[in-house]
Amino acid sequence: MYIKAKKHYEILDGLRGVAAILVVTFHIFESFSGGNRFVQIINHGYLAVDFFFLLSGFVVAYAYDDRWGKMTQWEFYKRRLIRLQPMVIMGMIIGAVFYYFQASDILFPQIAGMEVWKVIVTMLIGFTLLPIPPSMEIRGWGEMHPLNGPAWSLFFEYIANILYALIFRRFSNKVLSVFVLIFAGLLINYTVFGPKGDVIGGWSLNLEQMNIGFTRLLYPFFAGILLSRLGKLIHIKGAFWVCSILITIVLALPRFGNEDTLWINGLYESFCIILVFPVIVAIGAGGQIKSPFSAKICKLLGDISYPIYITHYPLIYWYTAWVVDNKVSLQEGYPLGIGVLIASILLAYLCLKLYDEPVRNWLQNKFQRKKGSEVLSN
Repeated sequence: MYIKAKKHYEILDGLRGVAAILVVTFHIFESFSGGNRFVQIINHGYLAVDFFFLLSGFVVAYAYDDRWGKMTQWEFYKRRLIRLQPMVIMGMIIGAVFYYFQASDILFPQIAGMEVWKVIVTMLIGFTLLPIPPSMEIRGWGEMHPLNGPAWSLFFEYIANILYALIFRRFSNKVLSVFVLIFAGLLINYTVFGPKGDVIGGWSLNLEQMNIGFTRLLYPFFAGILLSRLGKLIHIKGAFWVCSILITIVLALPRFGNEDTLWINGLYESFCIILVFPVIVAIGAGGQIKSPFSAKICKLLGDISYPIYITHYPLIYWYTAWVVDNKVSLQEGYPLGIGVLIASILLAYLCLKLYDEPVRNWLQNKFQRKKGSEVLSN
C-alpha cells in the first residue's frame, strides 16, 4: 500500500544531532565526577534523553496520525523496527567487542574473569532489547543492557510506540491533554518531591528504576504527540542556531541547589522537560533552513545522531575505567576525551554508511511493499 512521504523537519534532525553530541560530551566529563552529581560538568546532559522522547513523540504523530486508515498496526511496527533495530544490534555487537577492554579493578572487577559464553548470551538477548535481570548482569552496574547502557531508552521508546499504536492514537486532543497533564504531574511529583531531585535513572530492571523510566517517558513522548497535533509552531529567524544554543544551555547548566534543597534542581528539570523542550521543538519545527550550509549541517547531524547515541557508550566504559584506575585528572585526561568524542562521531558515521543505511534499505525493499513513510531519521 502506497503511503506518500511527508517533508522532513530538517531543523529537528539537526537538533537531535546536537543533543547526541552533548550526550557524549556529558559522559566524557562524567568520568571525572567520581559519581558526584553535584560537581558534574555539562551537568544536565542526561536530559537529552527526555528531549529525544519528546522529539520522537512529535515526529511519530506527524508521520503516522493521519495514516491509520492506510496502514495496519503491524505495518507501523515494521517501520519502527526497520528504523531502530539495526543499530540496536550493532550497538550490542560493539559493546561485546569492547567488553574485555573495559576491565577495571575498581569499576568492573568481574569483567576479567567473565566467561565468554555469558557475554555472547547477553549480546544475543540485547539484540531483542529484552532487559537483563540483575541476576544475569555481567558488568556490576545493574544495567538492563550491560553491554550498551543507553539501550535502556530504546526499550522505553518501543513501549511508547506500542502504547501509541494500541491506545493513544485513538484519543481526541482533549483526552490526550488530560493524560499529558497527569503525566506532567507525575514528573513534577518525582523530581520536586522525590528523593533525588532529578530524573537520573531508568536503566535497571527493578521497581525503582522502572518507575523512573516510565516517569521520564510518559510526559515528553505524549506531549510531543499533542504538540504535533495542535500544530502551534513558532516561526523565528535562525531557528536552528537559536534552538542549538538553547538546548546546549539547558544541558550544560550546573546543578541547582544542594543536598538539602534537592527540590530546586527538580523544579529546574521539570521546567525544562515540561515547558522549555516543547518550545524548542515548536521553534525547530516552525523554522526554515535557507542556507545550503545549514541544510547540510542539519542533515549530517540528523543522520549520525542515532548511531552516535547507540554506539558511543562502549567507548565511555573504557575511558571511564582508564580515568578511574589511573586517577587521571581532567587536565590530564581531556586530550584523550576529545579523542573519544571524535572516535564516537567517526564510529557512528561508519556504522551509518557501511551498515545502517544499507541494512535499512534492504529491509524496506524486502518487507515494505512500497516506500515512502518516514518523515525524518527518528
